[in-house]
Amino acid sequence: MDSLKQEIEIIKKRNKRVELDKRWETSFTRRLCICILTYIVVVIYTYVISKISNIFLSSLVPVIGFGLSTLSLKGIRKIWENLINK
Repeated sequence: MDSLKQEIEIIKKRNKRVELDKRWETSFTRRLCICILTYIVVVIYTYVISKISNIFLSSLVPVIGFGLSTLSLKGIRKIWENLINK
């Protein structure tokens, strides 16, 4: 009986974590951070590319944008989780 209670508690904890993950993925905070990071990268890119015209450098923009969009933003997420859980 004890092991059944432990399993239920494990499932409850997992469900809370999964629900929090879903909320993070659709949160305004995450989207805003990705937008800000993308904007910063594009500003830096525009500054660099205006001095050097290079197709290989130009090709990095979509790759960097994709990379930023897949970041987990762990530090910001921890702050967000603390605010949500209050």
